[in-house]
Amino acid sequence: MTYRILPTALGLVIPDGVVIPDGYATASERAWATAQQKVPSLIAKHPDRFPLYTVNGKWDFQTDSWTNWCEGFLGGQLWILAQHTGREDLRAAAEHYSMLIKERQYDHTVHDLGFLFWSTWRRWFELTGDRSRDKVVVQAGRTMALRFNEKGRFLRSFLAEDSLFIDIMMNVGVIFYAAQRTGDAELARIGYEHCLTTRRTLVRGDGSVSHEGIFDLDSGTFLRQSTQQGFKEDGSWARGEGWAMYGFGTAYRYSGDRRFLETAQDCADFYIERTGESLVPPNDWEEPNPTLQYESSAAAIAAGGLWQLAGLVQDQAKARGYANYALRILSRLCDHDFLSYDDPQWEGLLRHGIYHETNGLGVDESVMWGDYWFLDAMSTVDRYLEHGQLGSSADLRGVNASLGQATIVQP
Repeated sequence: MTYRILPTALGLVIPDGVVIPDGYATASERAWATAQQKVPSLIAKHPDRFPLYTVNGKWDFQTDSWTNWCEGFLGGQLWILAQHTGREDLRAAAEHYSMLIKERQYDHTVHDLGFLFWSTWRRWFELTGDRSRDKVVVQAGRTMALRFNEKGRFLRSFLAEDSLFIDIMMNVGVIFYAAQRTGDAELARIGYEHCLTTRRTLVRGDGSVSHEGIFDLDSGTFLRQSTQQGFKEDGSWARGEGWAMYGFGTAYRYSGDRRFLETAQDCADFYIERTGESLVPPNDWEEPNPTLQYESSAAAIAAGGLWQLAGLVQDQAKARGYANYALRILSRLCDHDFLSYDDPQWEGLLRHGIYHETNGLGVDESVMWGDYWFLDAMSTVDRYLEHGQLGSSADLRGVNASLGQATIVQP
């Protein structure tokens, strides 16, 4: 089998005809003003600390983290804010918080190195062109690839040797990136095989996803779907749906493999169908009469994943639908019941996030990744709107040209 890696990740071409929701500009200003107040306040009050979620609206540093996966999200928010505002103090803080996690590029105990280094050191490299920053991201990709189970052809989760998490789809991009930067055929193979295994074992025919897959370690045979955070083993955990649609879209951007694009679309279509006019899903769509109506971090991730798809799908009507829905999600998250602009005592940005409902961690609170992906999606959309970069169908010729220049690598 060949494993194609594009020389440059596919850019996004947003189609004409996208509908900007009424009041979006005001909502965006409100979101940025809130972030510029609350994120610097966090680092001033708790220097060199990395919270995961709030307790009663206050960032907490004492309760269980389950696993160490969130240290990139604070630095990532600082990088986004520094670029948005031009403030040198935020830029210095972004560099500082990135340096604090530098040694984790060698951390082989977790499956989350994309979360750590994609949001921090990759931004640092893209802003400066400093190859020493790029080397850290590449090393993170190499380290993460060490988690590959050869028999099962998947990257194992932090939880157990036989466990595959849908979350890893949001991290596998750092392996594709490392393969692209180095030309390492083995990294390309690992990234591809993990995506193909995840597609086959965790993504269902209706586009819903399972949180976890369990494998036989002796034979590599897939045994069953499971869950750690969904309502039940055959549930549809909303944040996992966001990881899948965004992650498979990123895999397509690096590989040009349309199987990954189609899977991302299936996941996006499921999200839209099941969430509808609510825009923000519950923790699991299969939970009857859920106690909590919303999981805002899943919506923030989905908004970014849908916007990415809008820039990749060549069917213009479909692309507009994804972009319009993403904008509607972001507008909804800027409303007073989600965005904490009207509550100076609430320390996070987005209310109604959920970390781990089953374990009672960060339930109906702000969560660090929700705030990060909210700002990430807002900044991506704002760059398009501010610079008039809403493209036309003719620009899609560039996608086919990039595919034609792909590098074919064979282990």
